[in-house]
Amino acid sequence: MLSPTSSVQPDLTRRLAKLTSILDVAKAMSAERDLDLLLPLILFEATKVVEADRCSLFILDRERNELWSKVAQGSKSEIRLPVGSGIAGQVAQTGAIINIPDAYADARFNRSFDVSSGYQTKTILCVPMRDANGDVTGVIQALNKLDDQGFNSEDEELLLALGAQAAGAIENALLHEEINNLFEGFVSASVVAIEARDPTTAGHSGRVADLTVSLAQALEHLSTGPYARVRFSSTEIQELRYASLLHDFGKVGVREPVLVKAEKLYPHELEVLRARFQLARKDLQLQSYRRRFEAVKHRGAHHVAAIEAEEAERLGGELKHLDEVFEFVLTCNRPTVLAQGGFERLSELGLLRYVDDRDASQPLLLPREIQSLSITRGTLSPEERREIESHVEHTYRFLTQIPWTRALRRVPEIAYAHHEKLDGTGYPRAIPDRTIPVQSRMMSISDIYDALTASDRPYKKAVPHTLALDILKREADAGQLDKDLFHVFVEAEIPRRALPPAK
Repeated sequence: MLSPTSSVQPDLTRRLAKLTSILDVAKAMSAERDLDLLLPLILFEATKVVEADRCSLFILDRERNELWSKVAQGSKSEIRLPVGSGIAGQVAQTGAIINIPDAYADARFNRSFDVSSGYQTKTILCVPMRDANGDVTGVIQALNKLDDQGFNSEDEELLLALGAQAAGAIENALLHEEINNLFEGFVSASVVAIEARDPTTAGHSGRVADLTVSLAQALEHLSTGPYARVRFSSTEIQELRYASLLHDFGKVGVREPVLVKAEKLYPHELEVLRARFQLARKDLQLQSYRRRFEAVKHRGAHHVAAIEAEEAERLGGELKHLDEVFEFVLTCNRPTVLAQGGFERLSELGLLRYVDDRDASQPLLLPREIQSLSITRGTLSPEERREIESHVEHTYRFLTQIPWTRALRRVPEIAYAHHEKLDGTGYPRAIPDRTIPVQSRMMSISDIYDALTASDRPYKKAVPHTLALDILKREADAGQLDKDLFHVFVEAEIPRRALPPAK
């Protein structure tokens, strides 16, 4: 015959095991921040603790006064029901436990779910989930006790305990999700602000982010080389994506005329120059009429026809030469490389003069215009290029003002180095290769590739994919870009994987 002590021992052991299980799952829940992973974990443990066939979990949406669930076992779609409706809704409304030993004998049970799903509900236990303040944040509903005896008071106690732990974990996960959504919204708004300054570069930040993230993910498949052991967690990928999306944000601190400068002279400068040439044209015509008048005075009226013919030929030549000079100036103004001798001719044209409306001699081309037109590459003067390059400093100062989470704290550092070169010739700090983060090295390759291949812009033509890779290879061979990362960029066909096909 068993003693009372020996009969109680298995129950205590079983209860202790269940309590231990709740503590273990509480630890696991407190560490999980992904709601899509957390909710199934809670249901799995709830089902095990109360020895039920299945469980459902509903979260209270206070704004809509509804319960919602996307992890109701037996359902593949999200469920929404008003607070106060059904058993779960009543528990959410009253905060009282509902324990039904025979579902079909209880008027509160709605049989429609069983009818639509083919499932037969027998016993039900539904308990509230309460946060640290005691407020109901949701409900857990267990169906069909496995021993067919119904759920007892111990099950109620255990499910309440698990629900309290789950409520805290879900609150943390929702808060974490809200923070992520906040960052996502902030980053998206920042990208809109960047692209609003220069619509011709729209989409650049997003494409650089896609290319860089794809390159980082491609490293997971490496088994040899210096990056064979480099792996990025999901939070590190998110950090890299944010840094890539925001790498050009500092351009909001660059003067807009410099940022969108399509030609060597600003539009207003070209208009002033055009007006000056028009004035020079009028001056040539005026000088021609003065010469005609003087010639008639000296040679007589019977020579008018001859004088007109001579002056028409001379004026025509002078106007043609003036037009050719202006066309040459327009050619120099475009972001193209001049033929040999072009810059010397600009200096010679600096000697040309005209007479203004006050009969004062004026230069046709001003020294600062000649200097701008003599830019050998692109459209920017050295001072303007330094101003453009300052966007990296602006980006870093801006990003360091943001209270990033610990998981995202390196966003400013990664973005700061995206224009640095391994040979120390980059900007703004010209730092040595060992101090350039691998994330920044990947972003450099992606940034240059997209800048080369992006759709035609006012100051440049789009470069074909193969030519862009050739340019990147030259920079990698010269020690400016990471050669190993560039090899992965090419071999893994990152542009094809990351970017949609061109239309």
